[in-house]
Amino acid sequence: MTTQWIKQPRAIFTANQQNADNGLLVQDGIIIELVPAGKMPAFPYDTVSDASEHIVLPGLINTHHHLYQTLTRAFPAALNKRLFPWLQSLYPIWARLQPDMLSVATELGLSELLLSGCTTVADHHYLFPDTLHEAIDIQVNAAQKVGGRVVLTRGSMSLGQNEGGLPPQSTVQQDEQILIDSERLIQAYHDPNAGSLRQIALAPCSPFSVTTALMHETALLARQHGVRLHTHLAETEDENAFCLKKFGLRPVDYLESVGWLANDVWLAHGIHFSDSELKRLGEAGVGVAHCPTSNMVLASGICRTKELEHAGVPVGLAVDGSASNDGSNMMQEVRQALLINRLRYQADEVSHLDALYWATKGSAQVLGRDDIGEIAIGKQADLALFKLDEPRFSGAHDPLAALVLCGAHRADKVMVAGNWLIEGGQLKSGDLTTLMARHQVLAKALVG
Repeated sequence: MTTQWIKQPRAIFTANQQNADNGLLVQDGIIIELVPAGKMPAFPYDTVSDASEHIVLPGLINTHHHLYQTLTRAFPAALNKRLFPWLQSLYPIWARLQPDMLSVATELGLSELLLSGCTTVADHHYLFPDTLHEAIDIQVNAAQKVGGRVVLTRGSMSLGQNEGGLPPQSTVQQDEQILIDSERLIQAYHDPNAGSLRQIALAPCSPFSVTTALMHETALLARQHGVRLHTHLAETEDENAFCLKKFGLRPVDYLESVGWLANDVWLAHGIHFSDSELKRLGEAGVGVAHCPTSNMVLASGICRTKELEHAGVPVGLAVDGSASNDGSNMMQEVRQALLINRLRYQADEVSHLDALYWATKGSAQVLGRDDIGEIAIGKQADLALFKLDEPRFSGAHDPLAALVLCGAHRADKVMVAGNWLIEGGQLKSGDLTTLMARHQVLAKALVG
């Protein structure tokens, strides 16, 4: 085993207030020592990585995405629309998704995220037309090409337009078919161990796209196999009104009625909660994936992040799908999180450190992981290193604040499990130019 000293960073954010001002030691993919200011490593080391020009962060963690949507960024028919009309304009396009399209979209999106310093990605794939029954298998293969950690959620939709739902019938499946495939994927791919590079979670798309029976059965199946549960909830007031009309319940009440009000659940968006609902979510330990840019693009509202945290709800960050972002950049999402929260809270109530925490340790908590998301002894060596060598940073005085406030967007070096996957701002594996060209061709083919 070799031991590497990542030496003397210009600045470091550990997400836990521990002193690692003189760097850290990594051995066999694990952080084995934090080196305080003015100290030398206590352990012997074989190699040195000079970080004197770098800001060092724990690898950023994206808690909610739809990687297939990289094929429909800035799609004209979906521009300037609210959530439900936006979905209705895109579902017919997404229904034409083919295996090669999903593969290249996943590879492109994961590469884009990795370049932004993101080392763990939770993707929510819920489209399984007849040509795409093995969608998660395709994503597993694509993720292996890029590297990094993934939580691939087996999404589902079982209520099509014929049953009063939004999706076209060609995109929905029967409950039994969904449950059988969900169990297959858990058994084939889920790794529950510390340091896992690949996990599976179960994720009915939303209350308005699956049956109540499927919500119940999915929860039972997930708990039988020890995997987590995920869905969209309380993204818009229209969704709240839909739940009241269809179920006679607000979304949180519905969640409780189907056995989902528990600490193995995390929700995408989580914007429109009452004070009493915040308290119930916190008592249950339900996590929330805050999606700042997507919420702004669709004018969905502003997540009550500080109140959620105060109630005991784990809060993480997410870029959401690239059709409502329209990018896949976690470092930019950190800045957006800071700025949108300044519209809800006073300037001294939410800081750049809060936003960085949400993107690291907060996100790890949302995904139920205690092995990633912070720089500490015994944690996985997932790191994102940024330089401040662009004009946007010239004249900056606080390096860590500059990273967020001045708009960093691309990491110089990224490590996952002790391996450098990005160096000099470039992917070490794969040809990004060729990948982008193929992705663009397939994006055009998808929209016709």
